[in-house]
Amino acid sequence: MRHVIIGAGAVGGAIGGRLAEAGQDVVLVARGAHYEALRERGLRLTTPEGTRVHRLPVVDRPEALELDADDVLLLAVKTQDSVAALDAWSARPVAGAGGATAGEALPLVCAQNGVEGERLALRRFRRVYGMCVWLPATHVEPGEVVASCAPYTGMLHLGRYPSGDDGTARALAASLEKARLLAPLAQDVMRWKYAKLLSNLVNAIEAVTGPLGEESHDLIERTQAEGRAVLDAAGIPFASHEEQATARGDLVSFAPTGGPPRGGGSSWQSLSRGTGTIEADYLNGEIALLGRLHGVPTPVNDILQRVAGTFARERRPAGSLSVAELTALVDGR
Repeated sequence: MRHVIIGAGAVGGAIGGRLAEAGQDVVLVARGAHYEALRERGLRLTTPEGTRVHRLPVVDRPEALELDADDVLLLAVKTQDSVAALDAWSARPVAGAGGATAGEALPLVCAQNGVEGERLALRRFRRVYGMCVWLPATHVEPGEVVASCAPYTGMLHLGRYPSGDDGTARALAASLEKARLLAPLAQDVMRWKYAKLLSNLVNAIEAVTGPLGEESHDLIERTQAEGRAVLDAAGIPFASHEEQATARGDLVSFAPTGGPPRGGGSSWQSLSRGTGTIEADYLNGEIALLGRLHGVPTPVNDILQRVAGTFARERRPAGSLSVAELTALVDGR
């Protein structure tokens, strides 16, 4: 099995680096300055065990890689970049697959926040797998990824979309677990992803106001309470906070890395890199969408979606709005 990591940023880079350390076959896919750094200097992966440089095959577009029938594609781009990536990769020919394309012949795993990636993928790929990613990692500088947990780097619940598992899921889980990545097989993987969606609703708060502290508590609770109300109204099950904590236990815990301190989550990193986009449309926006479909008001998530999107488009600095200012916007003051 060769692992083609489409989007070798924080999550993709950490997974790819760990797989390589375990002797697995890995190809990284990246763009721009990150691609150039990976090609010229390799992937610099820092974990609590230290820093290693992995010189792995890296490409910047599908046409630069010949796909094989034994490949598995891990989609680790942000959801807002999914359609372009899925369109580009699904039409690629696959050697040894009787003329079939990647969308027809290869499995694709959505290692992404939110719950929309799998639906987008299933329009283009026949075999789609969901992955609930709990892997705190940072990618701000080209070529560098810091993953901050030990003794395992992350927990990646994995299952067939929309449900079940199969031989491919079991083989991938085995590869990941050899690589210091817990990969429990989940017959109901989307239940775990909806639970992660609830926790990711606060990403927009962190992105625009900075590290979450006591002053953020009320806004966090209001944001997530809306999310829970919407999922309940829609009849969508999600793993409880206690179930998630029990699954991770002390197996995936923050530990010193000796590198720069961790700044913030994926949305904060998008603003810090000045990418011009942010995933709030598929996090807070997912709750807004479901609220409109099921008649549940979502004023807090509506504002967070709008403010985060404005910050991204205008390339405003991460953490440059106070919690009081954001709360005033939410309250219409």
